[in-house]
Amino acid sequence: MREMTLCLLVRGEPVREVLLGLKKRGFGAGKYAGCGGKVEPGETTLQAACRELVEEIGIAATEADLQPIGHLTFLFPAKPAWNQGVHVFLVGQWGGEPTESAEMRPCWFARDALPFAQMWQDAAYWLPHILDGQLIRARFTFLDDNETVRDAEIAETVFG
Repeated sequence: MREMTLCLLVRGEPVREVLLGLKKRGFGAGKYAGCGGKVEPGETTLQAACRELVEEIGIAATEADLQPIGHLTFLFPAKPAWNQGVHVFLVGQWGGEPTESAEMRPCWFARDALPFAQMWQDAAYWLPHILDGQLIRARFTFLDDNETVRDAEIAETVFG
């Protein structure tokens, strides 16, 4: 199973806005998602998350800026190579302005106007919990179309 990261830049406390990026190529192209990607050999999840923020939207964040908020497991029985464990972080402070890259076009969304119809179907299950500040562990299994959630399990948890 691939180990991945996902960062959500947020504004406000409680969260009023979240930065999502329209994926322009690769896995999830055409969908809005947070910033992130693979943990490379020799990297910690925090190092990978900081690197991905720079690569995808030109944002500099320190490891201390990343708040662990969730762990998501995605299972694709029809395409097991897509299975992944995703470490989710909220980012409330950073350096620079989000900038479009070859991979992603960043866009701010109001907390009550998230583009769920243009996101992976699982996001509607877990994203509201995370934006509410809940620490969660979740597991999603997809149908053979690799789009439709067959099973969803979400539980509050503790990290650290």
